[in-house]
Amino acid sequence: MSKKRKSRGRSKGGKGRSNIVYCSNCGASVPRDKAKKVTTRTSLVEPTLARELRAAGAYIASPTQTRYYCVSCAVHYGIVKVRAKSERRSW
Repeated sequence: MSKKRKSRGRSKGGKGRSNIVYCSNCGASVPRDKAKKVTTRTSLVEPTLARELRAAGAYIASPTQTRYYCVSCAVHYGIVKVRAKSERRSW
């Protein structure tokens, strides 16, 4: 069978097996090195109040939220774009 990419869409190199994570959207099990990782920071305070608190010298914590997406969901949400063969990395 022909292969489309040199890495087969993975970033593991010669590590062997990698852990499995679950897609945040559809729940599909995806290898961790193939899944698309999206990290966002969420604010617990409204922006106007946060500005006032920062001016007063307060520290406002913003927890990070990590989500993993399978390739099909990442394409659907626009996290990863579909590229033409000429635009892909050549090897």
